[in-house]
Amino acid sequence: MTSHELTLEQARRIVVRATLLDADRPGDVVEVAEQIGQIKIDPTAVIAPCEHTVLWSRIGWSYEPGQLKKAVEQDRLLFEFDGAFRPVSLLPAIRAGMRDPAVRESAVEWLAVNDGFRREVLARLRAEGPMTASEIPDTAQVSKAPDGWYGANQVPIMLDLLSRHGEVGIVGRVGRNRIWDVAERAFPQDLPELEPMEATAELQRRCLQAEGLARPHHWWSGVGKDTGEPARVEGTRMRFRVDPDALRALDEPDPGGRVAFLNPYDRLLFDRRRLIELFGFTYVLEQFKPKPQRVYGYFAHPILFGDRFIGMLDAEHDREREVLRVNAIHEFDEWGSDERELVRLELGELADWLGVPLTGLD
Repeated sequence: MTSHELTLEQARRIVVRATLLDADRPGDVVEVAEQIGQIKIDPTAVIAPCEHTVLWSRIGWSYEPGQLKKAVEQDRLLFEFDGAFRPVSLLPAIRAGMRDPAVRESAVEWLAVNDGFRREVLARLRAEGPMTASEIPDTAQVSKAPDGWYGANQVPIMLDLLSRHGEVGIVGRVGRNRIWDVAERAFPQDLPELEPMEATAELQRRCLQAEGLARPHHWWSGVGKDTGEPARVEGTRMRFRVDPDALRALDEPDPGGRVAFLNPYDRLLFDRRRLIELFGFTYVLEQFKPKPQRVYGYFAHPILFGDRFIGMLDAEHDREREVLRVNAIHEFDEWGSDERELVRLELGELADWLGVPLTGLD
């Protein structure tokens, strides 16, 4: 198949539209999840937790956190798996991978020696219904040492491994604590069964849909080397795969761009090489850097204006004083009056969404 030749402007437009960051905003939480495939969960809440800022940056002022909770816990149109909320339409493809999950040999061995513990956890959930990890006794025969992700309690480790095997699922949260149940109650049972190759192809197709234009890589994009159609972009030697639907959409009217503040864990920022090649933006998350080495701030949000990254926003929701405080706005190049005014308006919308005054702007 002949490779499509794209201009840099076309490539950026495809990516921005695929990630729902153009002027044509989506209407609700489910629409966002269906298009971008996953809404990452992260507790870092300098402004707000990742799952909420990802949704707000797409939907805007009409998004309320309760909408996400309703979609997951009541409507069951989204489900939580592997650190993200995902649409139920992806569940058949994901469950196919649960039959033979990719876990380390040490995890397989730990499950084997803790088979009694495993059966006790499943029996308790089946008999008593949904519960948090803290409500389940730790009766592990062999314990894993605490690490950076888990403490000494073995229950969260067991539940996470059982979720990868498709034996339990997360049905909700109390604060940041996950509520677990057995898979037969956690997930719909009338979904189609996919064979492994069919499931892999579907996951790769949906990943390309979420990216629009991606370099094929199992980790950075989840896109296979034969997913979609081949494409090249002017000014870069990278090989891309393009979503055919996104390619056809180039012939539709362009809704234009807008200002968006991106959570540092936003999917658009994940492939750093693609950011450099397509947007000329070198992004470094400074969260884990010593303070003297930070340039833009602990958890600065990149500012997207149309199809360009124009700066970084260092702001925080000060919950003690109940304000959205702007510590700094870093301009990559000197902004014009339009850029400055639209960023200020978006900051005002963000403060209104949080329900607090805005402070720190000149």
